Formats: sequence, structure tokens, C-alpha cells
Amino acid sequence: MSQFHFSTMVFDKAKKYAKHQILFYRDELTSAWRGITWGEMADCVMSTAKALVEVGVAEHDCVGICSQNMIECLMADFANYANRAVSVPLYATLSPEQIKYCVNDSQMKLLFVGEQLQFDNVLEVIDQLPSLVQIVVFEPKTDLKGCKKAVYFTDFLHQGQTEQNEEIVCLRQKAATLDDLAIVMYTSGTTGNPKGTMLLHSALHECMHIHDMRIKMPKNNTSLAFLPLSHIFERGWTYFCMYKNTKVYLNRRPSEITKILKEVKPNMMCNVPRFWEKVAIGVKEKIETFSPFMKGVVTWSIDVGKRYNIDVIRVGKHASPLLWFRYLIANNLVFRKLRKAIGIENGILFPVAGAAMDEKLIAFFRCLGIPMMYGYGLSETCASVCCYPYKNYTFGSIGDLMPNVQVRIGDDNEIQVKAKTVTVGYYNKPEETAAAFTEDGWFRTGDAGRLEGKTLFFVDRIKDLFKTSNGKYISPQLIETKLGGDKYIEQVAVIGNNRNFVTAIIAPALEPLKTFAQEHGITYQRIEELLAHPKIIQLIAERIEENQKEFASFEKIKRFRLIKKGFSIESGELTSTLKIRRAVIQQNYAALINEMYADVEMPIAR
Repeated sequence: MSQFHFSTMVFDKAKKYAKHQILFYRDELTSAWRGITWGEMADCVMSTAKALVEVGVAEHDCVGICSQNMIECLMADFANYANRAVSVPLYATLSPEQIKYCVNDSQMKLLFVGEQLQFDNVLEVIDQLPSLVQIVVFEPKTDLKGCKKAVYFTDFLHQGQTEQNEEIVCLRQKAATLDDLAIVMYTSGTTGNPKGTMLLHSALHECMHIHDMRIKMPKNNTSLAFLPLSHIFERGWTYFCMYKNTKVYLNRRPSEITKILKEVKPNMMCNVPRFWEKVAIGVKEKIETFSPFMKGVVTWSIDVGKRYNIDVIRVGKHASPLLWFRYLIANNLVFRKLRKAIGIENGILFPVAGAAMDEKLIAFFRCLGIPMMYGYGLSETCASVCCYPYKNYTFGSIGDLMPNVQVRIGDDNEIQVKAKTVTVGYYNKPEETAAAFTEDGWFRTGDAGRLEGKTLFFVDRIKDLFKTSNGKYISPQLIETKLGGDKYIEQVAVIGNNRNFVTAIIAPALEPLKTFAQEHGITYQRIEELLAHPKIIQLIAERIEENQKEFASFEKIKRFRLIKKGFSIESGELTSTLKIRRAVIQQNYAALINEMYADVEMPIAR
């Protein structure tokens, strides 16, 4: 093939940059970071590809990868592409039933899994997976429990290492085209079973092309893969980093991100808004510990940061010598120390997407000199539809359209997309595929928005928008995003469709509440007692009121209930990408919700 293709990318890179280290992983025993070169990766990908041939994986077969971020995930990925097989990334947190659905729906031939949790979940339903020939386990400490279909990755690599199998792989690479199916990406969905989004190699190819046009990717930089590779945002970004020879550090344990950031000190990292909401809470709590004098310095510095980064640099102007000097002082006294405390002192670009984000939060980070690039996309659009440009970005928007991506606003203000990056449909679901496109071929995102020139604005999920019994339209995600930035509120689900006012189910942030209780002499034996205490109820009510100042009266939460256990993927209340399944929450908390609308007294905790 004369043009770039993911089936040969690793090998093409190895020919040019054999000794260039491209991927880094953290040794589980020593905690040291180890890198592998393009040459080493090419060898391992070919060994994996030959082993796939040996066990009977044919062209266009589906091969799954259910694992946390491990270097073997990408080995398997590119081995699939080399064989013209289809990669099916699955979230490491999927339940046995969810795994069963995805394996059977895709008629998966082979499944790579990360460690014990994923293996046990597959093993629980193994007798109900007729298409599955083999399970390949990355983590060598995993107990295979006598499963005859299971093999360790290291042993798998010894299978089929023959010249004949290598010839087969090479022939498949030569036959590969951009029209081949590359990925079936199961979207978690807020209702019903997941749908397998089909992305062709042409979509991946175009994704690299348009990001190359938009993103200025400096040489000799590093990116930290924190989001799961089963998330289209992280997957697309990691591919782009590799495409541009940017070193990628794979974070295997999301719970360790605070420590990992300070070890890696990445130049880049893509993330979802919730991560940055928690960072902002941490930064503000740190500032609260400062002396009055230092608080004054921070306030002055943030004002200088706003005038420099937002009022001047954002619009492409040059700062006056005085403003430049003041910013230099603010950066050295405050901003640099805050960035270092987080572990992003070397940051040059932080893409953010996956959910709505408060524009004031974006502005706050921009004031601190944190180069955040907010954007919007879906699995069905191979990630980015739009993102902030480097200059002249508009707060309150979700960015300017990517090159070669067309957007229009359809019925019900729906954002509709046409581009080479858009899916060709859902695997084995012709009716859902037909419903996802307009008659003239535009993909229907299901999101409401507005378009001003090339700048796109997000309103809410169309199915999430609800109307009160008074005829007022409410955007629950807007309210949830605003409250999600409060240090005392961990999660919130807004209720109000066809009701006469808005209510909420709130999972409070327990550690800050415990600290508040200690400072205010609140005694309790159980968490339920803490959440039922009048001072805690009053605190949350005040925090809700403070965060709703800018909302119209009909949009404001009038009553709420506190729950001690947050919404989770396991309970079905969150998708794998941590989006709220509102219907499930309404079902699970029906009694509390009905109580809020039947009871006229002050909200109480449960």
C-alpha cells in the first residue's frame, strides 16, 4: 500500500525509528517506568499476529480486548490490524453479563483480558460464549483456574511462530484497505444494551489527518494515557500520539493518578471534566490554607492571569511590557507552584471532552496557565467533532469545527454531523443504524445545540431535556455540571420531567462532610446519622443555592435527598464512561423521588 494504514503503521515506524522509545509502562514489582522502542514493538506485534493466525483468527474476525491500560493492549490492537481482524475494545469494569452480550453480539473469536477481575468475569459466562476459541491473559499472576481455553500472553506468543504464518500476516497487510472494518466500539448507552459502533480504517486515517491539521504536536514530548483505551477519546488520542512519535505513558491504575502525574510530569493528557473539577476543588482547598497575605497574592495573580491569558493571549494580541512582567511574577509566585503540586508543570496541552464542563472552570484553569483544550465528540464520530482553537476560542462553546467535519442543526436543535470520521453504522443492528442517520446521510448525535459560524454550542442530550408541568424546558446536565464543581457534592442527578418543580438525588462528598462535622461539633455513629443532621442538610442547601445563583427560578432545585452510596457502573446507574443513566436512577430511587413531590417540608436525608 502506498498510503498510511494502521495495519502497517508499527512496522513502518520501526523501519525509520527502530530505537525510538514510544510506549512506557510501570513495572508492577519495582514501580519503575520502562519503555519499549518501535523496533521492539514491531517484533511483539508480529509475534502476536502470527499467534492469532495459528489459533484460527481470519480476516474480518472480531477479537476483543478487555483490560485496564496495559502495553499488551496496543500489541493486540495492532496485531489485529495486521491480520485485517477487527478490534473490539471492552471496558475493564464490564460485568459478566455485559461481556457475554458483547462477545456474542460480535461473534468474537478470541478475547484478550488484563488480570484476575476480567478473567473471572469471562469465566463466569464461558459456557455461554460459543464463538470464543481462546482467552489470552496479560497478567501472569492471574489464576487460570484450570480453564482449558485460557492461556497467558507470554505463552500465547510462542504459538505459531513460523515463516508460513508470517507470510499470511504479510499477505493480509498487503490486502488491507481503508474500507476494512477496524473497530467495533461498544457504546455504553444510557438506555438498553450497548451498540457496537463500526469504525472503518478510513475513519481512523481521517482522524489522524484532521488532528494533524488542527493540533500543533511538538517533538520530544510525552502524553499520559489516564482514561481507559476502551474510551474512544483516549484511544484516538493515543493513536494520534503514536502517529506523531509522541511518547505515551500508560496509566494502569486510575486510583493512582495523583502519584503517577508527579512521577511522569506529562506534557499532555486527555481527560474528562470530572477529573478537572476535582483538581479545582483541591486547588481551592489548598488556597484556603494560605495566610491572608498569600490569599491576597493569589487573588491578584488570578486577576493578572485573566488579563494576560484570556483578555490578551486568547484573542491573539501582545501583552504590554507591564502586564507581561506582572504575569511573570504571578507565574513564579503562584501558578508554577500550583501546577507543580498537581504534577503538570511541564504541561503544553490538555484536551478535555466526554461531558459538559462549566465555562468558569475552564477560564479558571486558563488563568493559571494550564493549556486546556475543550472539545466534543462521540464514539460514532471517531471522537473529535470540534475543539477549542489555540486562539479566539469562545467560552461557553464546545469549540470550533474540526477540519473536513460538517455540522448542521436539525429538528429539535439536534447536532448532526457528516464527515469521513463518522461511523458506517451499528454492528448487527440495521434498524438502529437507519434511525441514526437522516434521509440525506447526516449522523444524528442525539445532542441539542446551536451553531454560530464554525463555533458549536452544546445544550444537552435531547432525551435528557425535560419539560416541567408548567411548560418550562430544563437542561439537567447544565445544573449537574454546575453542582459537580462543589467540594461537598460528589454526584447529582436532577429530576423534574413532567413535574411541577426540579428536585435532585445527591451523593455528597463524604470526606469533606466529615471534616465539616468535626469542625462544627457534629457527632454521629453512622453515616446515615451524619447525612440526616440539620446542619448538614442546611450546608448542602446553601451550596445548592450558591451554585444556582445564575439560574432562573424554574430551573432551581427546590428539594433534594442525600444518599450515602454514590451512583456506580455496577448498579447500572452510570455508563462505562460515567454518564448518568437517569431512567435507572429514577427507578432505583422512586420512593425518595415520590416523597419529594408529596412532601412539602424541608428536605431530609436518607
